Amino acid sequence: MTINGGISFWYATGTTAHQPPRAPLTTDATADVVIVGGGYTGLWTAYYLKRAAPDLRVTVLEQKFCGYGASGRNGGWLYNGIAGRDRYAALHGHEAARRLQHAMNDTVTEVIDVAAKEEIDADVHRGGVLEVARTPAQLTRLKAFHATELSFGETGRELYDAAATRARIDIADAVGSSWTPHGARIHPLKLVRGLADACDRLGVVIHESTPVTEIAPRRAVTPYGTVRAPYVLRCTEGFTAALKGQKRTWLPMNSSMIVTAPLPPSVWKQLNWQDAPLLGDMAHAYMYAQRTADDRIAIGGRGVPYRFGSRAAHAENTGRTQPATVTALRDLLFTFFPALTGTPITHAWSGVLGVPRDWCATVTLDAATGLGWAGGYVGSGVATANLAARTLRDLVLGDPTDLTALPWVHHRVRRWEPEPFRWLGVHALYAAYREADRRESTTHRPTTTPLARLADRVSGRG
Repeated sequence: MTINGGISFWYATGTTAHQPPRAPLTTDATADVVIVGGGYTGLWTAYYLKRAAPDLRVTVLEQKFCGYGASGRNGGWLYNGIAGRDRYAALHGHEAARRLQHAMNDTVTEVIDVAAKEEIDADVHRGGVLEVARTPAQLTRLKAFHATELSFGETGRELYDAAATRARIDIADAVGSSWTPHGARIHPLKLVRGLADACDRLGVVIHESTPVTEIAPRRAVTPYGTVRAPYVLRCTEGFTAALKGQKRTWLPMNSSMIVTAPLPPSVWKQLNWQDAPLLGDMAHAYMYAQRTADDRIAIGGRGVPYRFGSRAAHAENTGRTQPATVTALRDLLFTFFPALTGTPITHAWSGVLGVPRDWCATVTLDAATGLGWAGGYVGSGVATANLAARTLRDLVLGDPTDLTALPWVHHRVRRWEPEPFRWLGVHALYAAYREADRRESTTHRPTTTPLARLADRVSGRG
């Protein structure tokens, strides 16, 4: 039987999932910095602020519990991808975007090193990321992607043909792949819960079960009191749309996952998935997967991409996934690995991630109002949140650094269209991407279908 929902597989099985909740806010309070959101971005920001300035009074307000959002539901991809790099290259020049990419490469190591320093056992395994092509059109995109990564200073990246790909992971119909060492598997919830504990030790005040209903200059408003501070930092990612006045800021894109029962050593040997690299593909409606520390395969994709009126951004999102999405992900897994056909799927869940209208992650602080924010990671937030947090730290402390000079700092983007155009547009776009993948898999042409190129331009990705 498949357990559907319950926040996530990580939450359902993790020993850190059942910690006693931290006390909610009960009255008005003051701080030097108030952070809204107890996920990766908020907790990393609190951590680095207290490390840099121990006397700083830092308060985190979390609507449910630390790790309730994407930080406790994601695919466990700690890697060097960042949303919007190519657009930043167009806006600020190739060298500026190259510096941003180098910062992301270093961030993978930074997260691993801090986890070790704080004794956070997050099932970290640095096996890199293998991105595979399974059609001629995907192979063309893969080669262009590989060349682009090299142009931005990627080090250690390797391009494989079909045989070399099967030597890394034996994927059905694989025609090529690209591998980077800048990636590691993690257990998402163990990382976020360990980070929250590290913040506790540093003296950060964390209030769970404390939903923030409004953010304004120098105050965060909750049903139980208002926290006033010179700096108010919004770190709410896919839940941003639930805040007053923020419904069209970032779109809460839905992503779904399933996980298998543990697989025996003989199956892993048959799959040739030995070094546990993360696994992705070059489809338009792409997938992402990892070999978990307890020898399961966790695999994810879009499913139902968006719910009308940004409903998935609200606190009632417990992770339940539509049966059709579970079936689609199961079939995708068996397509990649036919030998697994019939393997039990033990858990399914969903969560939301933040998507700006131009698909560019950003970090910002307005010195005049004290309002700051970071996010819009478009699914690449495990590592990007750490870079954003260190950048927010430097902005709050008023220290011009290499991080505050990166091109994503202070980037502004227009808001999403109102409903029903937002819902219609997103669903039409993902229908187009799925149809484009179908056409490419049946025609075997080496070029990307025009339908996908049109969808990229309309969506803001291209």
